[in-house]
Amino acid sequence: MKTYLVKSLCICLLSLVGFSSSVFAQNKVVPQNKAEVQFSYAPLVKKTAPAVVNVFTSKTVQARTNTPLFNDPFFQRFFGDRLQRSAPGPKRKVQNSLGSGVLIGEHGIIVTNNHVIAGAEEIKVVLSDRREFPATLIGTDKRTDIAVLKIDTEGESLPYLKLSDPDALEIGDLVLAIGNPFGVGQTVTSGIVSAMARTNIGVSDLNSFIQTDAAINPGNSGGALVDMNGRLIGVNTAIFSKSGGSNGIGFAIPVNMVSHVVKSLLSSGDVVRPWLGASGQNVTSKIAQALGMKRPIGIMVTSLHELGTAKRAGLKVGDVLLEINGYELHEVQDLKFRIATQTVGDTAKVTVMRRGGKVVLDMVLEAPPEIPQKNETLLRGRHPFSGAVVANLSPALSDQLGRPHEDTGVILLKLERAQNAARLGLKSGDIVLKVNGEAVKNVRHLQHLIDASPEGWVVVMDRGGREIKLVVR
Repeated sequence: MKTYLVKSLCICLLSLVGFSSSVFAQNKVVPQNKAEVQFSYAPLVKKTAPAVVNVFTSKTVQARTNTPLFNDPFFQRFFGDRLQRSAPGPKRKVQNSLGSGVLIGEHGIIVTNNHVIAGAEEIKVVLSDRREFPATLIGTDKRTDIAVLKIDTEGESLPYLKLSDPDALEIGDLVLAIGNPFGVGQTVTSGIVSAMARTNIGVSDLNSFIQTDAAINPGNSGGALVDMNGRLIGVNTAIFSKSGGSNGIGFAIPVNMVSHVVKSLLSSGDVVRPWLGASGQNVTSKIAQALGMKRPIGIMVTSLHELGTAKRAGLKVGDVLLEINGYELHEVQDLKFRIATQTVGDTAKVTVMRRGGKVVLDMVLEAPPEIPQKNETLLRGRHPFSGAVVANLSPALSDQLGRPHEDTGVILLKLERAQNAARLGLKSGDIVLKVNGEAVKNVRHLQHLIDASPEGWVVVMDRGGREIKLVVR
């Protein structure tokens, strides 16, 4: 019995210092006694922690110095506007923030969260050995909340984390979260994979997050989630919390999404994702029963874009998407995630159910086309849209904005403050449907319609699927 315990303990320790994933997978067993769980994470931490860095950012913001006196109703009653006129004016101050990052290349390539460095004028990276480096921003991807930095190591090789196979990860696997919570310094917490493929957490419409109970707190954003082989399985990005502290529900961006975005940003400085040109809805229990399916699974196709690769590959409205490249599809977000981790030019094998039988379609993944051209325009003049930046919707722009591909027409991208469009309550994301009863075709047509009726306008817009009517005289 003693020999058996020694062998079991050796297996645990060897897995911690980086034995191959295949060896570790073969020895995933439930501990049988106290001795089998008395091991340390120290060898794993020594291997992985040097590759996790602190990210410090700074930016200059406008701030107004004020005191409670200026807002006190008693003093306002006697001194009125004189208090406001004597109040200190806008001043500039430096705002600092911190987060974490992960070295994924020996020559200074670092991945972190976009929200960690958003708006930063200066970015500084501090290694675990306390060395500091100015960092250059290579690129960002707001939709996945990923940013890539680079530091100049002058040829020196730095410790970095290799990427794991996220599809080999299982619920219940042990993981470590490494980062800099609350700025106290590098911290390691342990836990398990609590769930996989979490989608509806309001962070991104593309990700399929890993959920863990390893403690993740503010400052951990951009830090590493590692497996027992010392490989990166995810980048910590969000927590579910009502207090701001860890409640044991943290989320990490899976490494296959991280890898795809990093490669794109390093190669071109931008992220171009494949596009199928198909929309659908989750198969519910009622739909499954109506179709004679044994269980509710997959996505029923409800619309196809004329320019999409899905239609050219033979997909039809009413088909149920069951798998893509061998991975089951349980909901629309699964499809978005799997497509977003592919490369333009790849061929995807899509299994669909059609009339009770299965059909396999080969789809060549293409970038969404910019048809019609964007024609981004700032509108000026005495009309309801003055101060609005508008553009023609296309599959490319819809994909960039995370909108359904079937949206067409003219969209409001930005609004200038204190201009007509903003004052009238128009919002970014509104789609102009009609002006004075005539359907709007494109930006040039919109300009013609508003110029043709200087005495008044009746505008119909789509706002999140709801029609809004605006009458301006």
